[in-house]
Amino acid sequence: MKKIILVYSGGLDTSVCIPLVREEYGYDHVVTVTVDVGQPAEDIEQAAAKARALGTEHYTADAKDEFVRDHIFPAIRANGDYMGYPLSTAIARPIIALKAVEVAKRIGGDAFCHGCTGKGNDQFRIEFVMRAFCPEMEIIAPMRERNLTRTEEIEYAKRKGVPIAQSVDKIWSIDENLWGRSIEGGRLEEPDFAPPEEIFLWTKGADQAPDKLRRIAIEFEEGVPVALDGERLNGLALVRALNALAGENGVGRIDIMEDRMLGLKVRENYECPAAVVLLTAHRALEALVLTRAELDMKAMVDRKWGEMAYYGLWFDPLKEDLEAFIGATQKRVAGTVWLDLFKGQVKVIGRRSPWALYSEDLASFDSKTFDQRESLGMVKNHGIQARMYLQLKARLG
Repeated sequence: MKKIILVYSGGLDTSVCIPLVREEYGYDHVVTVTVDVGQPAEDIEQAAAKARALGTEHYTADAKDEFVRDHIFPAIRANGDYMGYPLSTAIARPIIALKAVEVAKRIGGDAFCHGCTGKGNDQFRIEFVMRAFCPEMEIIAPMRERNLTRTEEIEYAKRKGVPIAQSVDKIWSIDENLWGRSIEGGRLEEPDFAPPEEIFLWTKGADQAPDKLRRIAIEFEEGVPVALDGERLNGLALVRALNALAGENGVGRIDIMEDRMLGLKVRENYECPAAVVLLTAHRALEALVLTRAELDMKAMVDRKWGEMAYYGLWFDPLKEDLEAFIGATQKRVAGTVWLDLFKGQVKVIGRRSPWALYSEDLASFDSKTFDQRESLGMVKNHGIQARMYLQLKARLG
């Protein structure tokens, strides 16, 4: 009996895969693997119930704490974003694929299956992990291989009696984990279409958010958050608390045109309340404790880290090398950042650290510790080559 391991979210794409691999690919034994990276508990339960109702052998892997420790925290330390939005879906895909690999190694299997389309990024992220750790197993991607549209999937699901939430009118595809929630599909793909309020679940619109600003304090140790408003929390609890708090104040909605790996320009909507707040606070603390040269270098390293995470190259040796540099800088990223949340905006209003490279005595205009007269020589030589060029240009034309 041929056995296939299906990465299963319970959504349209992966649910359609179950009858497809049986009827079109000849796999009798379908094993579904759902990975809990912070989706609502009811979604996890519904996925398990749906998978079993469709006759699969089902496994659920609770990876929330591991996701925070090994994926979200590194993303914070690297200021992980892509084109200006926090990386959420991208950093979850490697751990989801890895858990499927772990199930395959434990129970055996002839092939992997996933519901990624041939237009998106997730096919790269998931298959990289599968090929890296189970190169002997075949990978099947029915949506890509059969060039299916979402409308065709919905029609197929109805014919096969597969329960789905999507309809031709509400064709949105939603991906959710602790670090963010993405909503795409249907008219949301149109760059000039105003997203309806109903697509947002984590954040309030500015008109519905409280009229009073909310001030919060976040404490960091070695580049990761450890406390909120003076209360020490584990990573999972802190991220969840900030998602609720920032979302209540309308923080975290992102609407961008994203350049995908294949070169397609796609409109994306995200909700990332905790991520927006924590990355804002982390950057503010780094600016206080790192030298100018470190900040310049780290900006380049962070950008490369974000690119590799977006591409799904989570286990690439270069990413490990980048994290070695990042880790060295984060030893001093400790202290507290105060922020105001108000109607969709987050603003840093203060920061403090024992490693602060700030001296009131040196910086104050009322202090003479820094002798201003000693600046004259530096000022006179500032831009000397440019000045020489301008003189030559004036003389020679």
